[in-house]
Amino acid sequence: MCGIVAYSGKQDCAKLIIEGLKKLEYRGYDSAGISLQKDNKIITLKALGRVDNLEILVNKEKGQCFCAIGHTRWATHGKPCVENSHPHNDCHNQISIVHNGIIENYASLKAELEAKGHIFKSQTDTEVVAHLIEENLKTLDFTHAFCQTIKQIRGAYAICALYVKEPGKIMVAKNQSPMVLGVAKEGVFLASDVPAFLEHTNKAVFLEDGDIAQIEGPFYKIFDAELKEQTRKVNEVNWDFTTAQKGGYAHFMLKEIHEQPQSAQDTLLTLKAGLKDSFGLTKEEAKKIKGIYLVACGTAYHAALCAKYMLEDYAQIPVEVETASEFKYRKIAFCKDWLFIAVSQSGETADTIAAIKNAKAAGLKVMSVCNVLGSTITRLSDITLYTHCGPEISVASTKAFTSQLVVLYSFALNLSFALGHLEKASFDKFYTSLEKLPKLMKQVLVQEEKIKQIAKKIYAKNDFIFLGRNSAYPIALEGALKLKEISYLHAEGFAAGEIKHGPIAVIEEGTPVLALVAKGPLEEKMLSNCQEVKARGAALITISDDMALTDAVQVPFEQEFLFPILSAIVLQFFAYYIAVFRGRDVDRPRNLAKSVTVE
Repeated sequence: MCGIVAYSGKQDCAKLIIEGLKKLEYRGYDSAGISLQKDNKIITLKALGRVDNLEILVNKEKGQCFCAIGHTRWATHGKPCVENSHPHNDCHNQISIVHNGIIENYASLKAELEAKGHIFKSQTDTEVVAHLIEENLKTLDFTHAFCQTIKQIRGAYAICALYVKEPGKIMVAKNQSPMVLGVAKEGVFLASDVPAFLEHTNKAVFLEDGDIAQIEGPFYKIFDAELKEQTRKVNEVNWDFTTAQKGGYAHFMLKEIHEQPQSAQDTLLTLKAGLKDSFGLTKEEAKKIKGIYLVACGTAYHAALCAKYMLEDYAQIPVEVETASEFKYRKIAFCKDWLFIAVSQSGETADTIAAIKNAKAAGLKVMSVCNVLGSTITRLSDITLYTHCGPEISVASTKAFTSQLVVLYSFALNLSFALGHLEKASFDKFYTSLEKLPKLMKQVLVQEEKIKQIAKKIYAKNDFIFLGRNSAYPIALEGALKLKEISYLHAEGFAAGEIKHGPIAVIEEGTPVLALVAKGPLEEKMLSNCQEVKARGAALITISDDMALTDAVQVPFEQEFLFPILSAIVLQFFAYYIAVFRGRDVDRPRNLAKSVTVE
């Protein structure tokens, strides 16, 4: 997730772009850049870190500019550095590109372009777009060259392009990444989110997937890929700036819950684009692995626990899951032929960093699952599998957690295939189910109002129990943690089979029990556990695809290990609405920090 801001019109726009980028800086802050179209040339300026650093460079530029594109980056391909920052230019500095998303087929396109003599300056997937336009301009005008380029690329993207020979014109394309036009009297803004231009206009045109737009401020046209003109509604956005940053949602946490289909899709696209052997392990290396250590903290620890079930089921090797804060102090007889996997959203978790150093000192190969390219954990790791969520603003993790599960599930499938435990047909079947996940997530999101109404019935209670079996057990733990984090209530997660070994004693009349009921060999046993707690007076709420159950919230069942990911969204909603009804500061819960960078 990155921030795009562009403008074409009658106003001097360099400062407008900088202001817009600052308002989108929550979307990415590895680096920032701008391309100014003036004096028959394109001037591209870039800076690492915050937009303030870019502003210093822009302030040194003299003369007016009426057309420009800008970008604030959250790295996906290539480390955070000036060369990898956007905008990207072609060989002759005639084309300038900014891009959000992932170009799936960039590697093959890059190879073809290099064979034709194109020289690349960055490690990014984006740069191929600039070179493709340059190549297509040999036989086509700018508009048609841009459209031809869009036909050649695959993936998720929001793209803005400038061409030095057509000043004032910006070409735009959207597929699976957000892009909105801000229509003002003297010009047209382009942005990945409304806050970038809300100060100047509240008239917004939300582009749809497949749209191509041509901006020559103050005019714009919207086409499909064949240049057939399209009509899109002009919306009046009546948000204040803070609400606009949140996309109209009351809190960042709610916004980030709703962003999970996009985060999962972006993560899956990247995994698919980089699919090779077992994600950085050759088949020979994979076959040498006799076991796996999974180490993490907090919510990431629950993702690791889920992965244990996935890996032991598919790859058929032992997996040990540890909290990093305990692991780093233990005297462990490390097995040299075990793989060490660290899971961290920020890549800066102090306990996890210490655990990695211990593992490396023992000679283990280290893999990490992380959301921040260039973070400490990724630099310490031999292999990194990235989630692609963009910055997570709310302290309580939502989209980072489900994307960690997506990565770990994908890795489990690939490792199993490399070890010969999954045949190609079974691998393809499971992976096809995994690729359905974003659509399945959307089916869960439509249950929001129902979950809200159930939460309204139980929010005044002070004790909550979460139950799950098999891979749903870690989700019960995560559901309890979410509720604790943002509502400050007492909540416990249990393996449902353990409930009668002591915990059932705490259940009294009206105690809310949230039970995760997945299809499979343990479904009947889970239903039996539900009856046990109900018989003791529990207020039972079930998360299942069986709508005949008590106060059931429906989760579509596609495959066993997708159920934990989908049911996690339900429990995020429960935690959110209970906290809201209790009047809590959802995004900034007391005593907590987003990333724990000290002991």
